Amino acid sequence: MPTAHPRAARAPAAGKAKPQPAGARRYCAQPIQTVRQFDSGVSAGRAAAILAASKKWVNGTQLTYYCYKRGDTVPAAWLGNSADTEAVEESFETWAKLGIGISFRRVETAEDAAVRIGFDPQDGSWSYVGRDLLTVRDPLQRTMNFGWPLNTDYGRDTALHEIGHTLGLEHEHQNPHAGITWNRQAVLDYFSGPPNNWHEQQIEWNILRKIPTTEVKGTTWDPDSVMEYQFEPGLIDAPAQYRNGLVPKGGLSYADKAWVVESYPGVRAPATGTLKVGLSQLLKLKAGETRNFEFTPPRTRTYSIGTFGTSDTVLVLFEVTSTGNVQIAGNDDSGTDLNARVSMRLQKGRRYLVGVRLYYADAALETSLMAW
Repeated sequence: MPTAHPRAARAPAAGKAKPQPAGARRYCAQPIQTVRQFDSGVSAGRAAAILAASKKWVNGTQLTYYCYKRGDTVPAAWLGNSADTEAVEESFETWAKLGIGISFRRVETAEDAAVRIGFDPQDGSWSYVGRDLLTVRDPLQRTMNFGWPLNTDYGRDTALHEIGHTLGLEHEHQNPHAGITWNRQAVLDYFSGPPNNWHEQQIEWNILRKIPTTEVKGTTWDPDSVMEYQFEPGLIDAPAQYRNGLVPKGGLSYADKAWVVESYPGVRAPATGTLKVGLSQLLKLKAGETRNFEFTPPRTRTYSIGTFGTSDTVLVLFEVTSTGNVQIAGNDDSGTDLNARVSMRLQKGRRYLVGVRLYYADAALETSLMAW
């Protein structure tokens, strides 16, 4: 679960500001979170499998987003200009054009949005990662912010980068496969000085911390990922070729595209099944995979929909509407001895979609789904 985090930059003490190279840039500063802890009965392998997919959305999800605007009861600094909001829309569209199994829709009120976006220049750029944003339920709280103009090459990459976080991607330079050896003191000096003015905890979380191997997007490091920072000379000691700096190519890399298509398969997704009342459906899922089922209630009443089997899953119930899938219920049973289950009143004549993502199963391919 995310903790309260120090988004506002803390300036160095008077007289101790560190000089920065000409053209020093600002960077994405992720919200600091508390790493999830499991009960002693949860094996290390099971915990790793849960963490590996815990931030990913269930296929079929429609992520609604909203850019704060005049008239909202939020600080004026959160309001963006038309160029920035257009860049955000274009960046969502860039990810969507990959044909992934989740969609995006801009909505007209913060109350209807899962992703709520501000443009406070004093607060830097950041986004919650994947499903962590569901813990931020107050419509007057942001889940993403942009701290500099987006109508430049760096700004457009920043928009893609923050949306990448919303999709579940972490910072690529924290990939343990990168083999990066940092000049720790140089990193601390650089990022604690202007224009970032980060404190040590922010630097540790966003730069120096290695992400567990189970949570990274692949088995190799991608220095051209849109999730990679551009680093100045002197910050990286190894690999040797990056001692003089690291500059990604810009835009989505091949590996970025491959990861999101694999995580959220669209046209390659398994065929959507049909869920019938009282009839169990074998999910046939491997760890990290998703399957969807259409459900049309034969009559209006309260239905329970749940999984069966010794497994960890997240189950989501959507109503299928003309504007996309609207999530109306969900349950995550990971790390417990329970099964995922939702119960609610569903209407005859309406269409619903049930999505299940498997984290871990004690016996592969034995988890089932049923409505009753």
